[in-house]
Amino acid sequence: MENFIRLCKKLHSSEQKFRMLRCSRLSDFSKISNKTKITAFVIVFSALYAALRPVPLGPMIGLSQTFSVSDFLAPLYGIILGPYIGGLSIIIGTFLGMTVKAPVFFGLDFLTGFVNCVAIGFLMKRKWAPVVVLNIFLLLAFVLNPLTTLFFGPVPFFWLHVVALVVLISPLGRKAGQWVETLKPKFLTAGVAILAFVGTMMQHLTGNILTEVVLGQIVGSLSPETFSTFIWPSAFLAYPVERTVLVILSVVIGVPLISTIKKSLLPFQQPPKKE
Repeated sequence: MENFIRLCKKLHSSEQKFRMLRCSRLSDFSKISNKTKITAFVIVFSALYAALRPVPLGPMIGLSQTFSVSDFLAPLYGIILGPYIGGLSIIIGTFLGMTVKAPVFFGLDFLTGFVNCVAIGFLMKRKWAPVVVLNIFLLLAFVLNPLTTLFFGPVPFFWLHVVALVVLISPLGRKAGQWVETLKPKFLTAGVAILAFVGTMMQHLTGNILTEVVLGQIVGSLSPETFSTFIWPSAFLAYPVERTVLVILSVVIGVPLISTIKKSLLPFQQPPKKE
C-alpha cells in the first residue's frame, strides 16, 4: 500500500512538471513576434508549393506541359493563411518551382493559383462582393475573347463555370467560410468542398485566359485553328473531370490539415468582419 501511495505521488509530481514545461514552451512560443511567425509560415508554405509544382496531375491540352498537383493547395492556402499571406506564398512558391518546372506563361504562371487563393481568402474574411465581381469579370473576359469556342452543340463550354458562379452568389457562397470556421467535421467538409469548387473554377478561367492571350494572341504559338479544332473540344470533355479531382484532393487533404492548423490559433489571423 505504501509503495502504491509513493507511486501515485511520483506520478502526480511528474504530471505537474510536464504541465509546467508545456506552459513554459507555449509561453516561449507566444513571445515570438507575429512578423517572425508570418515569415516562418511563408517560408514553409512557399517551399511546400514549390516542391509539389513538378508533380504532374494531368496534361495541359495542346501544350507540352502538365497541370500540377500543387493546384489543389491554392484554396487551402486561402483558407489557412488568408488572401495576403497565402497569395504571397503562392507567388514565391511558383517562382521557386520554376527552377524545376519551366514556366508556361512567361512568368505569369502564378496568376492561376494566386486568383484561387486570394478569392477564397476573401470569402473566409466575409469579403463576398469582390469575389463575385472578379468571377464575373473572368467569365466575361473568357467568353468575349475571339479565340473562345462558346458552344459544343447546345452545351456552352463554360457551363461548369456558370454553376460555380451560381454557387458563389447563392447563400452557400456566404456560408461556406462560416462552416469552415466551426471546424465541425460535416460543416468543415461541406465548406471546404464549396470553397475549393468556386476557387478551382476561377483558377481554370484564369488559365484559359492566359492561354488565349499570352500563347494565342501575344506570342502566336497557338493558332486560332488549334484552339477551335483541338484545344477547346478536348478541354470541354476533360476539364470537369480534372476540376472534380482537384476539389476531391482539396477536401481529403484539406479537412484534417485545416482542422489541425486552425486549432493551433494562427497568431496573425483576425476574426472575420461581416460585410
